[in-house]
Amino acid sequence: QVQLVESGGGLVQAGESLRLSCVASARTFSISRYALGWFRQAPGKEREFVAGISWSGSGTYYGDSVKGRFTISRDNAKNTAYLQMNSLKPEDTADYYCAAALFGPGSTGYNYWGQGTQVTVSS
Repeated sequence: QVQLVESGGGLVQAGESLRLSCVASARTFSISRYALGWFRQAPGKEREFVAGISWSGSGTYYGDSVKGRFTISRDNAKNTAYLQMNSLKPEDTADYYCAAALFGPGSTGYNYWGQGTQVTVSS
């Protein structure tokens, strides 16, 4: 089992920045063996892949709508993944979810999910 706890959401104005954090814990394998990712879901819309980082940390992936603005990183010593979000837009408003996948490539295969943190960007 993997537990994921997100934090860092909030209300910001367009153009501002936020950093989301995801603290992960696992029973069997070290979190360093898991790919970690971020997804988001806006009201009335399907869940969207935002960013992911492979278990080795060598690969990072981004959804087209956030490329160049968002950066994913991980600190295995702290069992934490981060999503730095810059130049936020009102269309970035959504619930953001952390996800994990054992030995995942970072782009797909996520099967553990956090409870989410809300991000609201005002215009």
